[in-house]
Amino acid sequence: MTLTLIITIFTSGLLIASCLFLPRIKIGKVSLSTYWIAALLGAILLFATGRITFSEFFEGVSASGGMNPLKILTLFVSMTMLSVFLDEVGFFAYLANEALKKSGDSQIKLFATLFLAVGLLTVFTSNDVVVLTFTPFICQFCKRAKVNPLPYLFAEFVAANSFSMALIIGNPTNIYLGAFSGLTFGEYLKVMILPTLASGAAEFLTLYLIFRKELKKPMQAEEEEVQIKSKGLLIMGMAHLSVCIVLLAISAYIHIEMWILTLCFAVSLFFCATLYALKKHKYFSVETDTLKRVPAEIVPFVLSMFAVVLSLEKCGVTAIIAEALSGGEEVFTYGITSYLASNVVNNIPMSVLFSSVLKPSGGTGAVYASIVGSNLGATLTPIGALAGIMWQNILKKNDVKMTFVTFLKYNIAPSVVSLLVTLGVLSLIV
Repeated sequence: MTLTLIITIFTSGLLIASCLFLPRIKIGKVSLSTYWIAALLGAILLFATGRITFSEFFEGVSASGGMNPLKILTLFVSMTMLSVFLDEVGFFAYLANEALKKSGDSQIKLFATLFLAVGLLTVFTSNDVVVLTFTPFICQFCKRAKVNPLPYLFAEFVAANSFSMALIIGNPTNIYLGAFSGLTFGEYLKVMILPTLASGAAEFLTLYLIFRKELKKPMQAEEEEVQIKSKGLLIMGMAHLSVCIVLLAISAYIHIEMWILTLCFAVSLFFCATLYALKKHKYFSVETDTLKRVPAEIVPFVLSMFAVVLSLEKCGVTAIIAEALSGGEEVFTYGITSYLASNVVNNIPMSVLFSSVLKPSGGTGAVYASIVGSNLGATLTPIGALAGIMWQNILKKNDVKMTFVTFLKYNIAPSVVSLLVTLGVLSLIV
């Protein structure tokens, strides 16, 4: 047990350090994120020291009956491909620009419109895609309008991470915890829709109170036209995403696993887009750019952290954690613990760990509370989720200074208030 704990602590420390101080490294012309390398090193050490065997690992990741890590990764990556495809067509940028136009010279109206737009888009896509799309757009707009970008950047970031709770496909942590607990698309939505709305309302009001003086200042921005690259590809992408979500909602009734549905629709979209490009005699720019943006690095990261969790489970650590969390009010116990844990090891490793902890001790309330903690934990510090790490990298490229202290200064109040309100609403439901 001791050696396993030492390697786990080392891996967690290395992961945090990589996110804070060296998020990316360049090897020749290739730029790589360091978070998955840190996780991979930890997994290699566990294999090398015999804390876990390859046979145990492969048996775990490919376990039959229900969801396993490979199925979950397939679900997440294929859903991301559907969303990124729409972004490459120009759909998200177009919506963002239209929202800005509707706001006129009112910062308050723009703030509210942006928050709602980001929240709505996140529900049907994912927080990572929305953060990647909206952040550079907000930076550029605020520079042209000569207004403080912080109210809009925090509104976007907070909304993207809180509204990702609404659907089981909105965040890898939802998929991981929900799938391992056997929750269907419909069951999940029925419980989480009200806590998500409560979370959004609490965050919006708190952020507005923080930035109200800044938002009362006038703004003057030049309108910018954003063009859709291809109306045909847009219709194709929207049709695939819409039908996919509908079928996911009834997957339990049609007896088709969610990962199979999302994979089929991702493959279908790229097949149809390729035929369209050939017919129009156009280069496959949208398709190739989409594939380039697929978050492939999440695969070695999740698999490596799964190896860490398996080793902790093998030596009895997860059983000890489960026993410590048992008793008392499970919604608040699991919700607050997962919220804090997300900011120690990132929310995806936390979810991998809690999927094991929940097996012996957690009821339905504990599962949903852990999902809440994993999503809202991302809003406390920039290392809480991959979205936060990506967000900071984009800000740096756009010359927006965002220190760890600045992040905490503006985010701690909306994050904590939202957590308590959301868990309170959840406790009334489950």
